[in-house]
Amino acid sequence: MDSFRESSSIGSMKFLVDMALSPKTVKALRDSGYEAVRANELGMVKSKDRDILEYAKKNDMIVITADLDFGDILAITGYKKPSVIIFRLKDPSPEHVNSLLLPALPRIKDSLDKGSIVVIEDYRIRIRELPVL
Repeated sequence: MDSFRESSSIGSMKFLVDMALSPKTVKALRDSGYEAVRANELGMVKSKDRDILEYAKKNDMIVITADLDFGDILAITGYKKPSVIIFRLKDPSPEHVNSLLLPALPRIKDSLDKGSIVVIEDYRIRIRELPVL
């Protein structure tokens, strides 16, 4: 896990991609210079969403998912971190996810750094700062 402590040329954003999304998204992030790992690479295939959030919080990572439960858990816990990117798309193919995610990251970086829930939909991005009160 030491590789996650090194800073990348893009910045310090590190991503934990939930099992709901394809390994192709992890590859696209890595190919773009980001640090990214999928839950299965951490032995977290069957981990509860709360455990994934705890891991991301402890390791200063941003969770990327298509699972709405992550936003609910953050609202209940009152956490300020980790930030979570949630996809709500008609076409959840990896190609579509990646075509929306990669261009959005520089625009949403400040919100992610502060602690936010970012919902990426087909034609808009919604940002809610944490903690959700």
